[in-house]
Amino acid sequence: MKDDIIEQLELRAGLKNDILEFRRQYPAKEQDRIPRADLIYDGKDIWEQAVTALLCGKNVLLVGQKATGKNLLAENLAAAFARPRWDISFHVNMDAASLIGTDTFCDGAVCFRPGPVYAAAEQGGFAILDEINMAKSEAVAVLHAALDFRRSMDIPGYGKLELHPATRFIATMNYGYSGTRELNEALVSRFVVIEMPLISGESLIRLLQMQHPSLRKSAAEELAAVFLDLRKKCEHAELSSKALDLRGLLDAVALMEKGMRVDTALDMGITNKSFDPYEKELIRDTIHARISKKLRREDLFCGLE
Repeated sequence: MKDDIIEQLELRAGLKNDILEFRRQYPAKEQDRIPRADLIYDGKDIWEQAVTALLCGKNVLLVGQKATGKNLLAENLAAAFARPRWDISFHVNMDAASLIGTDTFCDGAVCFRPGPVYAAAEQGGFAILDEINMAKSEAVAVLHAALDFRRSMDIPGYGKLELHPATRFIATMNYGYSGTRELNEALVSRFVVIEMPLISGESLIRLLQMQHPSLRKSAAEELAAVFLDLRKKCEHAELSSKALDLRGLLDAVALMEKGMRVDTALDMGITNKSFDPYEKELIRDTIHARISKKLRREDLFCGLE
């Protein structure tokens, strides 16, 4: 695998060398599960914290508000370490069997069907535990032995699985989402916790231009300003968090680049995420304070005149 992402990271030379040594020591079997780093999280301090923790054999919990790049960083870390990635999205019906595995029939006989956590543990993958604070305590309790110094799992009827030395767990959690709950101390103690900062205007401009190289810098600055205006209104409780959608902003820019009207693209990517008519008008007014309805695609992107 090419070291492109390593070359683009602003890390100390020692950390970069340690990552490359980790790759050499633990070559991955399932190459197709190694994610591509089409976008790279922008934040040197956070990168160094996460990389250092993973090199020390620790599991990482990324904590922060919506649109802080938790999932992007988790995917980037798997790409940087060249590890196969298993995504586990938690929900209220997730149980231990969904994580570890369960019995099934193979050629008329009962056999074990591995779950994503078992597969990651066996093959030295990075298991991304998304929205871990939506999980029931009894479901994640089966991970306690895998997450602490024991680094093993007892599979009833199938013996004990020792974790591959390259296996790591990266969990993410948002504050205040519907259906979330407090994590118990026993679980939190098995992670090192990284507080994800809010994305800055400069980082957002770089992100927009990285994903859309033809986007004019002036246009990226205005779109970033729209996002920051929406965030400020969310912080002051003038709008709900539905309006604060970084993925939606990036989606809207992609629609614009493909030829969609600017105001329609912003409606689809951001405004229509709220289903309250009054709030929808507030979001639209906030956007139009920065972005004119008369703005054309040619005004935003280079090479379209």
